[in-house]
Amino acid sequence: MQQQILIVGKEGQLGSTFEELSKSTGWATFTFSTIDKLNLTDPESIKQFFTGKKFDFIINCAAYTAVDKAEEDRETAFKLNSEAPALLAEEAASMEAGFIHISTDYVFGGRHCRPLKPGDPKHPESVYGKSKLQGEEAVLKKHSQSMIIRTSWLYSPYGRNFLKTMLRLAQEKESLKVVFDQVGTPTLASDLAGSILTIIRKTGSKEKKFVPGVYHFSNEGVCSWYDFAVAIFREAGSECRVFPVESGEFPTKAPRPFYSVMDKSLIKNTYEIEIPHWQDSLIKCLKKIKNSGLL
Repeated sequence: MQQQILIVGKEGQLGSTFEELSKSTGWATFTFSTIDKLNLTDPESIKQFFTGKKFDFIINCAAYTAVDKAEEDRETAFKLNSEAPALLAEEAASMEAGFIHISTDYVFGGRHCRPLKPGDPKHPESVYGKSKLQGEEAVLKKHSQSMIIRTSWLYSPYGRNFLKTMLRLAQEKESLKVVFDQVGTPTLASDLAGSILTIIRKTGSKEKKFVPGVYHFSNEGVCSWYDFAVAIFREAGSECRVFPVESGEFPTKAPRPFYSVMDKSLIKNTYEIEIPHWQDSLIKCLKKIKNSGLL
């Protein structure tokens, strides 16, 4: 039986990745929402969109991700990152659909020195982080069959991200400065999206039980933004030089987590998922960009 899956947030990196993967996913039928059909800042628009529709799973990839802008645009950030997910979770509950909501490492303060577990204390230091945490709490309250997946440093051939920015700057500059005191793990969007589809396939076929709750997902390994940039230029064959600097040289309105390495054992053990190392996924992504001309 075909699984009916709704992807909310078609325009973003993850939504675009799901759209690509949907073309080779024969066991599911996908619906992709766009802002003209589903305005997440308008509760009435959300209600009208779902009228007469039925899905087995709803995956919310939409979010307000302009981290610095959120410091001044608090109202919109909370509408998109907190209020909208709560309304989507309510709709999922009304049709008894599984709800998968994508969240972020920013819900933690970043002042840690060991891999973060899902249940560790949260101390968001930015409006973005606070709005995402409130969204998590609202989703879990509104629908018992909800899965929160926190991820970090997301990149892909689509949209704006660190990888594409580095590749663009390498064509414009001979050298760059990149911070070395912010540590985490890059996440290739297709690895995250593919794992989510694996979870849905396994639970839909009764191979595994759908276990709601909070999970972490990123690629394996650890690096700084500086390390990531060095690897990007090495694998891309760029001669652009990268110099490590402290975060203080690049002041931002919103504080960034200094340490956001996440413990992924729960999602790996619950659904028997294997996650690639970030360097292997980087090579895969660069090959796709080169072959597809997506830069």
